[in-house]
Amino acid sequence: MPTYHDYSEIQRTLAASHALADPAEAHGTLAGALCALVPYRLEDWLAEILPDGSTGGGDADPVLQTLYEGTVAALAGRGMDFDLLIPGDDAPIEERTQALTSWCTGFLYGLGTSGTADPQRLPGELGEIVRDLTEITRAGVDATDGEEANESALAELTEFVRVGVQLVFDELEPLRERHIPPGHVLH
Repeated sequence: MPTYHDYSEIQRTLAASHALADPAEAHGTLAGALCALVPYRLEDWLAEILPDGSTGGGDADPVLQTLYEGTVAALAGRGMDFDLLIPGDDAPIEERTQALTSWCTGFLYGLGTSGTADPQRLPGELGEIVRDLTEITRAGVDATDGEEANESALAELTEFVRVGVQLVFDELEPLRERHIPPGHVLH
């Protein structure tokens, strides 16, 4: 199966489609909506990220379809295979940090489409995770810290987001399965 994490290829595809979001934000939106909504189809996601929801009058681009299908499979799988779509370690740390903040912004948007993103209404530690993701949207590179410290901090934040999103997806499964309306959270 082709990887769904080729950032450069997805970036080119989105640019050619005049997407309304960068790859990180688009992927975050997808992950957030998959956590909250059933069904959330490829067409729904494309309507969010492409101008006028257009697929160019034809089928969805295979690159975006692979990203969608890979994300669905990774989140739904039990192997903790889910990963964030952000640039690789060869990109400057500022670019990777900005992508992480964009990813979190997209995730919060996608999660919010169902009304479940209100931290006061989410069960257990899910509200805390959402509040932490909100804080991460304001992250930046600390010029007073060394390169190693910044790299370590970014790696920790990225892993926190990855695991936190998987937890949100897993914990909201009962709501998705029962199609519980927004604002009605199980306790």
